Amino acid sequence: GFCSAVCVEVPSETEAVQGTHMKLLCISCMKREEVTASTVVEWFYRPEGGKDEPIYEYRKTNHEFPSRFSGRLQWNGSKDMQDVSITVLNVTLNDSGIYTCNITREFEFEIHRPLFTSSRLIHLTVVEEAGEDFTSVISEIMMYILLVFLTLWLLIEMVYCYRKVSKAEEAAQENATDYLAIPSENKENCAVPVEE
Repeated sequence: GFCSAVCVEVPSETEAVQGTHMKLLCISCMKREEVTASTVVEWFYRPEGGKDEPIYEYRKTNHEFPSRFSGRLQWNGSKDMQDVSITVLNVTLNDSGIYTCNITREFEFEIHRPLFTSSRLIHLTVVEEAGEDFTSVISEIMMYILLVFLTLWLLIEMVYCYRKVSKAEEAAQENATDYLAIPSENKENCAVPVEE
């Protein structure tokens, strides 16, 4: 049978660390009957309080516009043109701002050629160092609680086993003391008679 990859429209991450690479995720899924289409992708960048400026375009071939990102943009789109993401290399603090991904599709149906447009906004914030997110803090706290619980449980088990061994040793000593307390003539009578 025919099998095609599943397309899921996932929002892009909105925080990047200075000096790393940041993938600006832009996914626009097509239905099965819409697969035959020509796609144009335009990426824009707007700094805080500024205007949109074109930074990247895909129109059958890749084209990078002269901008502050020159030489730092990389195409990460898929062959089926459902994922039209780009990556910003070596992110700087000045790269914070709003990124817009515009997708225009012209579908190649027999009767007509409709146009479909969609747009995605990504509010990117660049930070100097990676901060701990809430999930990692919670998981760290849970790990410490689990360690404390396991340590207490181990101590309780050790005390329980120690008492059990001590009682067994005391019982063995009492039996040995009782045996030694029996007069020697009675010890001979303790032997089991052997029948001939």
